[in-house]
Amino acid sequence: MAFFQKLKSKMFKSSSKIDEGLEAIVEDGGATDTPETVDEVPVDQVMDAPQAAAQALPEAVDDEPAPMPADEEDTPAPVPLRETMTPVAPDLVPAPPEPAPAKPGLMGRLMGRSAAAPVVRRVLDDEMLEQLEELLISTDMGVDTALRVTANMAEGRFGKRLSVDEIKRLMATEVARIMDPIAKPLPIYAKTPQVVLVVGVNGSGKTTTIGKLASQFKAAGKNVVIAAGDTFRAAAVEQLQVWGDRADVPVLTAGQGSDPASLAFDAMTQAERDGADLLLIDTAGRLQNRGDLMEELAKIVRVIRKKDPSAPHNTLLVLDATTGQNALNQVKVFQEISDVSGLVMTKLDGTAKGGVLVALADKFGLPIHAIGVGEQIDDLQPFDPQEFADALMGLDPQ
Repeated sequence: MAFFQKLKSKMFKSSSKIDEGLEAIVEDGGATDTPETVDEVPVDQVMDAPQAAAQALPEAVDDEPAPMPADEEDTPAPVPLRETMTPVAPDLVPAPPEPAPAKPGLMGRLMGRSAAAPVVRRVLDDEMLEQLEELLISTDMGVDTALRVTANMAEGRFGKRLSVDEIKRLMATEVARIMDPIAKPLPIYAKTPQVVLVVGVNGSGKTTTIGKLASQFKAAGKNVVIAAGDTFRAAAVEQLQVWGDRADVPVLTAGQGSDPASLAFDAMTQAERDGADLLLIDTAGRLQNRGDLMEELAKIVRVIRKKDPSAPHNTLLVLDATTGQNALNQVKVFQEISDVSGLVMTKLDGTAKGGVLVALADKFGLPIHAIGVGEQIDDLQPFDPQEFADALMGLDPQ
């Protein structure tokens, strides 16, 4: 629950955009539902409280004056109470009757039943569906996915009146349904060392993701080794070494500008000799439209397979949520070059484009192993489709 609350707060940009859009859509052509609180009483008989109270009192009788107190001399002397009463056994004395529960008056009943706030609802028709599609597309959910979500929402509900909250719940249900089949943790195999190649474009968060994964697997009892394959950026090597020191995980490095494929081969040999369970290989960031850099990545894969034909056993593509629809192109190209086996989505805390993850799930069906919402180690967590859908819509879990 703690991570969900953080995810919800970090995805505020996406959820507030959806919330504002839905409010405008429902109010445009919607009508206020007023709770039916006066069905049994005609409106012309509903009075204000003072008028009702006055009419409920009996009328005073003017021709009967109130009795006057008697003169003092005519009043008999009081007799002590105990001299006039016959003793009665305590258990034979009847208990005083309990007072009947007070019934609320007319106005109390009327006001009590009208406590519910009025709700604006709008009929789900073709025009409203089109507006909902445009709203989802604006969150980078993509045209095809937005059409699928709204079509499933409308099934059995077309022509019915819906509120903003009801629409959010329906959307969250459909989003979770799309993403549920691909919410899978990173698989762990019996073969060791299990080689995990991490790829992605510049600035997507690969190095930080590797550090967090290494620390989490180490805490789970795995023997982990990191290979700093981004030999062109000294800062990436330093960052991995910080994570390695923090998690007590060795980091294998090479000189700046060295061949990353050669480092990957040597790292596999070292991990095998050390009996490591997992070898996490970082790679340099590369744009998917740079043919030369993508060929370099293909070379790393070829060299790794010379050492172990089944490696890499996992190829994780780290995606930056702020790139929006461009993430779809990245998946397509990286999948062709390095046979991507799963995704990690980072930087969900800095974008209003959280819907792109739904589009990725719908189009590619690749497993989403984890999502990241910050820099701390516990800000990378396994992907939960219902939590993500609720956070995207700004809902609390039911």
